[in-house]
Amino acid sequence: MASIVPNTPTACLALADGTVFYGVGFGATGQTVAELCFNTAMTGYQEIMTDPSYAGQIVTFTFPHIGNVGVNPDDDETGNPVAAGMVVKWDPTAPSSWRSAQALKDWLAARGRIAIGGIDTRRLTRAIRQQGAPHVALAHDPEGKFDVAALVAAARGFAGLEGMDLAREVTCAQSYRWNEMRWAWPDGYPTQEAPKFKVVAVDYGAKRNILRCLASAGCDVTVLPASATAADILAHEPDGVFLSNGPGDPAATGEYAVPMIRDILTDETLPVFGICLGHQMLALALGGTTVKMNHGHHGANHPVKDMDTGKVEITSMNHGFAVDAQTLPEGVVETHRSLFDGSNCGIRVTGRPVWSVQHHPEASPGPQDSFYLFERFAAAMAARKTA
Repeated sequence: MASIVPNTPTACLALADGTVFYGVGFGATGQTVAELCFNTAMTGYQEIMTDPSYAGQIVTFTFPHIGNVGVNPDDDETGNPVAAGMVVKWDPTAPSSWRSAQALKDWLAARGRIAIGGIDTRRLTRAIRQQGAPHVALAHDPEGKFDVAALVAAARGFAGLEGMDLAREVTCAQSYRWNEMRWAWPDGYPTQEAPKFKVVAVDYGAKRNILRCLASAGCDVTVLPASATAADILAHEPDGVFLSNGPGDPAATGEYAVPMIRDILTDETLPVFGICLGHQMLALALGGTTVKMNHGHHGANHPVKDMDTGKVEITSMNHGFAVDAQTLPEGVVETHRSLFDGSNCGIRVTGRPVWSVQHHPEASPGPQDSFYLFERFAAAMAARKTA
């Protein structure tokens, strides 16, 4: 049953254009300002809230049943929620799952994240699609006391994600090793005991399940901070280099990441694989450009066409910037394209083991159509070792 918004709402969502939504607050109290996006996934709200790529954003969930399976430590993509807040249609019910360790409301409150329920999320989603991802202020006060004019002013004062290097805020503080593989029934996450390849993963906001997929593909993974130089990476003598997902404007992060990637690319035999922000910055390093999208792609049901095979994969997406395929130089080929809007979703360098995709093949949450990309990366490293 849908929650009934009380006579005195306890949460308020104010858009920069002056539109105001009232609802039921849960999670932490207080106020936050961010960009507002919507996510169409039917599962994985915990993975979405802990995905570092959502830094600086409040997520509107279009699927109404949020919170019904609670939360548990195994499903975190990073240590704490990174998304600034959440918007849902119905006030979350008590969790009903054998895996649940905590209710969503309590989990959010303990981690300082504000949420609002009782919102017409379809109306809000239409507004996001029509006007682009708006800047918003979200407030939760159990007494229902809101200075609406101040909230609207705060939303209007938000600088936006363009020009923001958020990778520095979510990257690891120091390097570490990763050997945990993908979850398997009934034992959970096994350990990679016999790795075949040494991989350096550059952490621009890496999700744990991406690292698990690399380990499951036979990789001994060393994770380095976003600020790592080419010398730092090559000192590990890797068989391959992975460029992770992450938040913010790729052009801003690219100010220090692109020179590193260009230095890495001087070794024409070294396999390089990028996902999401890593894809965008690889494109920048190769001479392309990126653009801010109207409302981005966020969900687990996005059709992407493989331009080489003609096959269509249903993928998980989370990005507000995109590579402009028209700016790709000679020798860089578009490999994947969104069937929603025709935007670029993948590139490769002709004749070299260098490629990247915009979507998230680790499928967390989402379908598993693109798992083969991790095996392709492993195969490229195996070929290099053989040569």
